[in-house]
Amino acid sequence: MSSKRVENLRELMVKMSIDSFLVTDPLNIYYLSGFTGDDGLLLVTENSQYLITDSRFEQQIKANHSDWKFCKTRNYLKTACELVEKEHLSAMAFEDTISYQDYDFIDENAVSDIVPVSAVIEKLRAIKDQNEINEIRESCKIAGKGYEFMLQNAHVSQSELELSNELDYFMKKNGTEEKSFETIVASGDRTTWPHGTATRKLLEDGDLLTVDFGYYYHHYTSDVTRTFSLGKQTQKVKDLYQIVLEAERRTIEAIKPGVSGRKLDEIGRGFIEEKGYGKYFNHGMGHGIGLNIHELPNVGSRFPDIMEAGHIVTIEPGIYVPGTAGIRIEDDVLVTETGFEILTNFPKDYCEI
Repeated sequence: MSSKRVENLRELMVKMSIDSFLVTDPLNIYYLSGFTGDDGLLLVTENSQYLITDSRFEQQIKANHSDWKFCKTRNYLKTACELVEKEHLSAMAFEDTISYQDYDFIDENAVSDIVPVSAVIEKLRAIKDQNEINEIRESCKIAGKGYEFMLQNAHVSQSELELSNELDYFMKKNGTEEKSFETIVASGDRTTWPHGTATRKLLEDGDLLTVDFGYYYHHYTSDVTRTFSLGKQTQKVKDLYQIVLEAERRTIEAIKPGVSGRKLDEIGRGFIEEKGYGKYFNHGMGHGIGLNIHELPNVGSRFPDIMEAGHIVTIEPGIYVPGTAGIRIEDDVLVTETGFEILTNFPKDYCEI
């Protein structure tokens, strides 16, 4: 797995006219090497690949990363600069997400040219291979069980935080490792807060409830939102729900290779605007998921990102009307060679419990 990914990076390095690449982002380090240690960096050159970290990870590297040259040190950047000099390399790319302090060190100590680059490995990560798709598919499957658990267990007088904690336990017990963001459990008027994380507010009869959660399975995450009701809702709220559901359906139906994130946003947002609720949809239509909860490609009015087979994106339209209701529905969708596949393929019709 890692050897193919490194070769893909090297192909890009040739096109960029650089002969070494310093990898400092932890997710990119894992993507290229499989290394799960919490400290260190990679240096990929034309002919070599170095895993630079300290003795805490020595046995782990010997057991799992024999294809990488292990450089045991506490001075990671200094060692990388020395390797560049030793191999007589002329241009070292570095990820522009590093701190200024690290940049200043590289600038002072590298004998080669240094080239800041943005989202190079992230673009490679955006196209998932079959193993990655399988991991996300499993995370989505467990998410479906999590939603069913909430429908069966959410009840009046329970706090949002209690429900969130119970979901956390359920998801971990069923195979996930950790949540990928702070779980959103918003009830009643708080559903109009798109990012209303769980509080000690007690659930009441007649509350609408929005839950947005994502959990890692073998390092890859799902991201799903469902909105349901504890008891009866007005017809207006039910009508709002159907608008959001139809906006999501239309957007997903348009997914295929070649369509832009901007166009997808236009389709769903345009339907919501047509129904008179455009000003109440105040966030993007979606985003890529994978090793991170937000990664390429982007799906929104500001983004020209083009969908390709292997991309996995969320589609998540919402309407948030203060004093009435907030509703969001979100699914994870794989872009296939001919169209799309919904990975979070579990119920999302309007539901009162």
